[in-house]
Amino acid sequence: MTNKDLPDNIDSIFESDDPFSQVLSDLQTKGWSIQDDFFSDAFIKLLIQEAEGLNANAMSQAGVGRHQEHQVKLNARGDTIQWIDGDTPVRNAFLNAMEELRIAINRRLFLGLFDYEAHFARYGKGAFYEKHIDSFQAGGSSSSTNRLLSTVLYLNQEWSQDDGGEFVIYDEHNTDLEIGRFLPRKGRFAVFLSECFYHEVKPANRSRYSIAGWFRTNNTTGQKLDPNQ
Repeated sequence: MTNKDLPDNIDSIFESDDPFSQVLSDLQTKGWSIQDDFFSDAFIKLLIQEAEGLNANAMSQAGVGRHQEHQVKLNARGDTIQWIDGDTPVRNAFLNAMEELRIAINRRLFLGLFDYEAHFARYGKGAFYEKHIDSFQAGGSSSSTNRLLSTVLYLNQEWSQDDGGEFVIYDEHNTDLEIGRFLPRKGRFAVFLSECFYHEVKPANRSRYSIAGWFRTNNTTGQKLDPNQ
């Protein structure tokens, strides 16, 4: 994939000619995947510039829940966020890449993914996100959820063990059993089934940047599409 609006030195957004195969295989066999070379290094550097250049005053305190159920709970999570709407070439290119991944997943795994929403997230020193699951009841309905597949892309230069901020994922059948712990290193890309895997963000010892996103199904009411964010 290329994008004519990106700098001339960016030949491809993805690192390989077949970027989806391992993600698809992992999702099919275990429901989650961690990839360190999904996007090209040049494109990751552009996304890091976008993240580090965010206006702190334009970011909002992240909360728990959605729409009427949304609440800010600083004892549960401490990140600030800014939703991505494709208003710069780099952000638009990222959303286009996720659209390619959505199509590939639907073709291979038949998940019926409808759209994708994402935001930049900044965790300041000491910030964390307690163990949680991303899937929630859409529109207050007890019979349907709409976040089906979660993604996280990490945008941190030279991240070490001492910097903390690990992403921890827990077993689908035993939520007390840790099955993976990963530093939020530059370019690391996580994908997992939203309804199945509890996860958390350990406290970071310096500012920690990422893009969190969700592929969603479409829960409609009459002629109204399920809203994003």
